[in-house]
Amino acid sequence: MPDPIVVDYSSFPADLAATAPILLVAGLGVLVVLLDAFRNDDAMIPWVSGVGMAVAAAMQAFWVFEPGTAFEGQVYVGGAAAVANIVILTGAVASLALTVPYLSRLGRNYGEVHALILFSTAGMMTLASAGSLVTLFVGLETMSVCLYVLAGLVREESTANESALKYFLLGAFSTGFFLYGIALLYGATGTMQLALLAEGLALSGQTGLFLAGVGLLLVGFLFKVSAVPFHMWTPDVYQGAPTSLTAFMSTASKVATFAALAVVLSRALPLELVQGEVQVTLAVVAAVTMVAGNVVALVQTNLKRMLAYSSVAHAGYILAGLAAGTAAGYGAALFYLLAYTLMNVGAFGVMGALEWDEEQGADQSLDSLAGIGYRKPFLGVAMGVFMFALTGFPPFAGFIGKYLVFSAAVRADLTWLAVVGVLASVVSGVYYLRVMVVMWMKSPEDAPANARQPFPVGRATAAVVGLCALGLLVLGVLPGGFIELTAGVFGGGEAALVAVP
Repeated sequence: MPDPIVVDYSSFPADLAATAPILLVAGLGVLVVLLDAFRNDDAMIPWVSGVGMAVAAAMQAFWVFEPGTAFEGQVYVGGAAAVANIVILTGAVASLALTVPYLSRLGRNYGEVHALILFSTAGMMTLASAGSLVTLFVGLETMSVCLYVLAGLVREESTANESALKYFLLGAFSTGFFLYGIALLYGATGTMQLALLAEGLALSGQTGLFLAGVGLLLVGFLFKVSAVPFHMWTPDVYQGAPTSLTAFMSTASKVATFAALAVVLSRALPLELVQGEVQVTLAVVAAVTMVAGNVVALVQTNLKRMLAYSSVAHAGYILAGLAAGTAAGYGAALFYLLAYTLMNVGAFGVMGALEWDEEQGADQSLDSLAGIGYRKPFLGVAMGVFMFALTGFPPFAGFIGKYLVFSAAVRADLTWLAVVGVLASVVSGVYYLRVMVVMWMKSPEDAPANARQPFPVGRATAAVVGLCALGLLVLGVLPGGFIELTAGVFGGGEAALVAVP
């Protein structure tokens, strides 16, 4: 008889402690479901969710400088995973603070919404911390299923139903590619562990099968980050979903997916592949994504669709950093994700506060912002900060982020990609600055009649918008420590610091 399999549980308590932030967020989701069952839509539920995620972020901070693995390498803890999870939780908490007043105004502040946000955040954290192909898939699907439901929250609206259906169908289609990629990688290497894939390939020699698996895996990743040509779902989903939840799915989910992709590139694939076929693929996709996203955004009149194509373009900027295939490039992408989270959450926060239609901003045109700068100067100034930061103007963090990713591309002999990125950023200034022209240089009389309402701004919304604007300024003026942190977790701190302007 074969020898019995012996399982060592001695490390189980330590593994639980290392993954406590993820388990806390998932456990809070279960707690919120139970609480909502007995005290339906209780006002305490958002507080439980928000404070719990803030505690999880603080817990992650203790693990930043202690990288390691848990559960036999299935989960990475500390280092890049911890930093990415802190950014994810920052976006989730900020979006949650925007969601409460926004959905209360719509009469949709259900307890289930907060449970879905918690479960989705737990999936994002799992994805960003994945140490194996199985963990990648579990995290990706946990995140995605919750986002499908959140996108169609307002079931009575046709735009919301269209948003959820397109997101679900295309998301399920991309999941098939992702799963086939996992199967091929396992077939080529005989392992699911990311850290052992390169070793397994060297032993098997199944290069063709491995390349096919990597290609299919990249399709799944590129869909989730809205890269061209897998971006077609983005404008419809962003337009139809509730604005505050659009802020959540456009930031936290991107951070998780890009962080997972960076881990796959830096720890799972052979270096010659990362700086060979994969580099060429990512560079071409990045260039096309930057150009297409910005050019199509130029002709958009709906604010949410404009920011959707802007999101596509920013995915291209981040891919430019990843295409470098270096520690400095991965660190630059992580810094950019932090800045992008602050920029997009703040911009969608302003849009939610100024929303006048009854379809979650689906009909909110650019002209509806006419004269808002004088009627609501706080929102006008804050929106200016976000638009300038998204364009890449100093002294905001958006400028530092673009400088870092383009510098990493140049040092990786991808100068042409950096040139494309700079030119695309110049084009983006047209539609970002057009928002400021409408807000400050047009008369309120030019706005639609139904858009000329008082627009009361709640304290939570004002706090989130103000903190996001302040964070962009601080990261732009004093970026050194943050750059060193984000690059250092990939082992490239010194190289990245050279690039600080």
